[in-house]
Amino acid sequence: MSTQQITGSLVALVTPMTAQGAVDFPRLERLIEFHVEQGTDAIVAVGTTGESATLDFDEHVAVIRATVTTVAGRIPVIAGTGANNTREAIYLARAAKNAGADAHLSVTPYYNRPTQAGLIAHFRAIADAVELPMILYNVPGRTGVDMSAETTLSLSGHDMIVGTKEASGSLPRLQALIAGAPEGFAVYTGDDNLSCEAILSGGQGTISVTANVAPALMHRMTAAALAGRAEEARSLDQQLQPLHRELFCQPNPIPVKWAVAAMGLVEHTLRLPLLRLTPEYEAQVCAAMQAAGISATICR
Repeated sequence: MSTQQITGSLVALVTPMTAQGAVDFPRLERLIEFHVEQGTDAIVAVGTTGESATLDFDEHVAVIRATVTTVAGRIPVIAGTGANNTREAIYLARAAKNAGADAHLSVTPYYNRPTQAGLIAHFRAIADAVELPMILYNVPGRTGVDMSAETTLSLSGHDMIVGTKEASGSLPRLQALIAGAPEGFAVYTGDDNLSCEAILSGGQGTISVTANVAPALMHRMTAAALAGRAEEARSLDQQLQPLHRELFCQPNPIPVKWAVAAMGLVEHTLRLPLLRLTPEYEAQVCAAMQAAGISATICR
């Protein structure tokens, strides 16, 4: 499946866990069915929102396999495979390929903060080693390194590097990437609040936290934007803006996992060092859910 076919609302899926902290595979299957029914366009498994940082390798690969198996080809599956160790990133990318993922998402190496030349060498090494379409992922607020638009575009010529998730929070950066991208290179935003305008500017979609909570509305908004129906897309986006804001009132995925738990879809369990949403934020997340037409018993 070509990433040219992967457009719209790509959910950065939360990873359900039991009250004891184990990966909850039955709930993962039900959560995937919910997204397919609600119109989500693709699933990103074990990304930042999926708590990739605290899943071990076996769990990480098992979640990718379970996602691919449950989806059963109905929508694309993109596997999170990034690491700050190039060998580990290659290992995870190979595992994603073997599991049957359609593409993989590889974040800029965190903590060791490579140069732009180091980023190019890192991503080329992965792309040379694994024959699976790769989407780059720039999120400087989390990794401590910012991949420039020039670096991203220099990598876009590699046959296996087929897109980028840009989460720098800059619409001009997204627009520069869209303007400079070669044909077939997809530009996704990782900032939900910029999704509508990025797509209207020519982007292919959004890898979304908000889609965990409002999948149908995110699908409708992105579909309208992709079709160039700007007024409709912006109207739908206005309903979503409170969610875009409040799902980051504490570090992701703390608020979104609380919201998905409030909808009855998962347990409200995160792995340390993350803790559950501080109670003082619950009312504002509830208000944002209600603005988007999402019902939750705990919010009534």
